[in-house]
Amino acid sequence: MLQLINLVLGAALLFIGRKLYWLLVGIIGFTAGLLFTSRFLHIESEILVVLIGLGVGILFAMLAVFVQSLAIGAAGFFGGGYILLGFAGMLSLDKGILSLIVFTLGGVIGVLLVAFLFDWALITISSLAGASMLIEALHLERVAGGLLLLILVIVGVSVQGALLRREKQPQKSDD
Repeated sequence: MLQLINLVLGAALLFIGRKLYWLLVGIIGFTAGLLFTSRFLHIESEILVVLIGLGVGILFAMLAVFVQSLAIGAAGFFGGGYILLGFAGMLSLDKGILSLIVFTLGGVIGVLLVAFLFDWALITISSLAGASMLIEALHLERVAGGLLLLILVIVGVSVQGALLRREKQPQKSDD
């Protein structure tokens, strides 16, 4: 069940994460809830893990609507942490306390990206997070996973960047 959820949410983040930032924040909250309950709290029940993830995701999405800057900062932190932890996992550097350090470092990087490059940070974080979720769901080996991750990130950034450029172009009037 988690594999299917990761595939669907990963694809949504990859292609429209910036456009629907509250969805990005909600999905990252959901993913953070899944990660912390399964990895750090060691909860075995998949249903309970999903319910906790849903609760955190809904909370994050509501924050995104009502307290945008705080929610975007939180999404940057948790998204950056999730992304760097995914990279660390490919290098087997995600064990014990090291995983918390890596997650925190990624979180700080994510917050800085969001603060200084809002649109492009959302595009980059949503593309990286979406690609990471897809790779995780597919259970690929390190080399294949790393290569596909790179390709998916390039595709995600390209698609979302094109959508952003189209939005920012002045509309021509046919009067």
